[in-house]
Amino acid sequence: MTKEDLEATEILLDQMTLERTQHILTQTRALHQHDQNFSFDVLERINLFLENPDIAARPDKHADLIREMKLEAILVTENSPYSEVRAVVDNFDEPELPVFTFRTWTLGIGYVVIGSFINQLFELRQPAIYITSEVAQLLAFPGGKLFERFLPDWGLTVRGQRYSMNPGPFNRKEHMLITIMATVGYNTPYTTNIILSQYLPQYFNQPYAKEFAYQILLGIATNFCGFGLAGLARRFLVYPSYCVWPASLVTIALNQAFHKKEDHSVSGPLGKTYTWSRLKLFSVAFGAMFVWFWIVSFIFPALSTFNWISWINSTNVPLNLITGSNNGLGLNPFPTFDFNNLTAFGWNPLVIPSFSTLNIGAGMLLGFFIIIVMYWTNAYHTAYLPINSNKVFDNTGARFDVQRVINDKGLFDREAYQTYSQPWMAAGNIVVYWFFFAQYAATVSYAYLFHRHEIKMGFRSLYKSLRFRRASDEIDEDDITTNDIHMRLMRKYKEVPEWWFLIILLVAIATGVAALAHWDTYSSPAIPLYGIALALLFVIPVGMITAITGLQVTMNVLAELIGGSVEPGNALSMNFFKAFGYITTAQAVYFSNDLKVAHYLKIPPRCTFAAQIIAVAVSTFVCTGVFNFQMTGIKNVCTSQAAFDMTCPGINTFFTAAVFWGTFGPPKLFGPGGQYVALLSGFPFGFALPIVMYWLRKKFPNVRIFRQLHPVMFLYGGIQWAPYNLTYMWPSIPIACLSWLYMKKRHLAFWSKYNFVLAAAFSSGIAIAGVIIFFSVQFPDITYEWWGTDVSYQGCEGTACVLKTELPAKGYFGPDPGSLPF
Repeated sequence: MTKEDLEATEILLDQMTLERTQHILTQTRALHQHDQNFSFDVLERINLFLENPDIAARPDKHADLIREMKLEAILVTENSPYSEVRAVVDNFDEPELPVFTFRTWTLGIGYVVIGSFINQLFELRQPAIYITSEVAQLLAFPGGKLFERFLPDWGLTVRGQRYSMNPGPFNRKEHMLITIMATVGYNTPYTTNIILSQYLPQYFNQPYAKEFAYQILLGIATNFCGFGLAGLARRFLVYPSYCVWPASLVTIALNQAFHKKEDHSVSGPLGKTYTWSRLKLFSVAFGAMFVWFWIVSFIFPALSTFNWISWINSTNVPLNLITGSNNGLGLNPFPTFDFNNLTAFGWNPLVIPSFSTLNIGAGMLLGFFIIIVMYWTNAYHTAYLPINSNKVFDNTGARFDVQRVINDKGLFDREAYQTYSQPWMAAGNIVVYWFFFAQYAATVSYAYLFHRHEIKMGFRSLYKSLRFRRASDEIDEDDITTNDIHMRLMRKYKEVPEWWFLIILLVAIATGVAALAHWDTYSSPAIPLYGIALALLFVIPVGMITAITGLQVTMNVLAELIGGSVEPGNALSMNFFKAFGYITTAQAVYFSNDLKVAHYLKIPPRCTFAAQIIAVAVSTFVCTGVFNFQMTGIKNVCTSQAAFDMTCPGINTFFTAAVFWGTFGPPKLFGPGGQYVALLSGFPFGFALPIVMYWLRKKFPNVRIFRQLHPVMFLYGGIQWAPYNLTYMWPSIPIACLSWLYMKKRHLAFWSKYNFVLAAAFSSGIAIAGVIIFFSVQFPDITYEWWGTDVSYQGCEGTACVLKTELPAKGYFGPDPGSLPF
């Protein structure tokens, strides 16, 4: 703990008895024995304390250990067991701060409208532009300060309480609630992919998809199902202290930088004392990253894709297949100087715990060797294809033309298929699917083995709440599982009942059923129910893994596998199932992260509820209006001739996946006789892996490395291939080790004060620079070319090379047309 943590706990030392210490630490050990975020050294000291009977018999002989354990018990109950949480989250509340203010709603709704409009408008463009919540948080502060200065103090009094348009200084709770609204509203609805792929003639060509009522019903269904599930899962994913939600800490760190008044100097590296405030560090790091991103993304992009090994001989096929950053496997000790590349997977090595980064790196390395073996042995004819592509190919190595195997209703046309080709995947993509299957099975067995007690506690808490008892009626003040400091502070506010979220979930499901039943979707109206059943099964284990590791197990492939099997040959049906199974789970996890942010900031739950529901509703209508304009108002949209470069790369990928999984269907690809049936071996492998790791922990409890192994994160590394590679993973490892394993252990106070602020500064600098570069350079198509812009895309790094350049004599590989399976 830091000096400040120690001083705060020592004040309460006399109040902590030996018996209460033993009681609290017994619970701590049970709760955190499998928790990689909890210190292994502290856990060993707790074991020593609890398993020595002489301590209770002769406490005077163990005074130092008893004092240490009392401090730990106080820390657990009066703050947080995690130093990363203590670094940015206050263990006190300021209930007098106004939250539900005119400033909050005006700025919040305004940023939702602007951000969702921009994100939806440019989602179809190549390259796309995306406004992040960091941008909203940065802009909200000066906006709030302007309102604070210029708004009149007009108001009205309701039941003895005055509500003013300008209730004093713009505060951290208002600021965070605006950020939560922006975070929720900036997510473009998944219906963009579904509606455009249905309506446009080059896809499924179904004119009814332009009807506004159909679009809104489907949008409300897919957006609000996740919101309802998140509310019902709060007792599993938000309230427990072990649900850290690492990504939320960056958001809070930025908030603290703007609003924290206390500023203590800290000792740090090189034996120096550092006096910079968080805001000063943020400003300097933000400015530096803003300038640097201009250099690596526009002026000298070769520093971003620093594939210097390929420069030696850009036409050497084996060399580029192994080391290439664009079309190879990325084996390169110095692959990039662009911090944005390190966040390509959706996470920041300064934010997620080091055990997550290291497990992912190990899993990706295993995938590296599997890809090499598969490619060089030409398994599944992969040597005729690019080694690490996520595209689907035909039997000549060309991009698979899905239009040649479907009829005018988007259904599988067997006769047309027999004259064409089987779909083939690259080696990297095959490995990704195997790891996906393994990860899903591992999620189930891991959740049971390592978190069954926590899940049981969550169901017990949910059962009690559904009996309409007050939470305070059955509180054990020493029960750290349900009564940590943040829970105690939040109990002064009215909670949102579970039945509110249940009603939202049921209404959302009903709108989805209505959309599928009323229009000619060629899909069963029960599809939303099947999808929600999948989401209910996985939302808790997936959410818990995300809350602990900072990374989400994406359910898209499992949803495609199951959805494609429900109604084989029907791509639309698979799309709807994926929307309600995968997207609902992902959104529930996404909403839960924001609920945890509000929990940490002590924002009244009903204020958060209102903010999220309004933001989702506004964003749904804004985005629906925008993509209606895109469908009918932009000439040749989603084609190579589209105006404003609205070529829709994401929709093209979505449509290909729909045909691959829906039209062909998993039974044809992974069923008996299917060409990729061997990939199903990932399921038993993944299910067994957590069992082996659990046994190793039990057999060798004192071996540190076994406790840091995380089977789901290990398998998560394997799904990072195609089109990404080691270029985007390897640089994260030394950064994570420097931050989490060196700075945190050697200079905790320095790390606590600056680490998450630095992460927020880098992310914000990249986001703001990206927006400006897009509108000032990319959008007007300003070109800038020299050696530093071109060298990274020469030879095999410009156009993917393949190991086998000559097709067999018959002109294609695989079975002959007319004798294709299925």
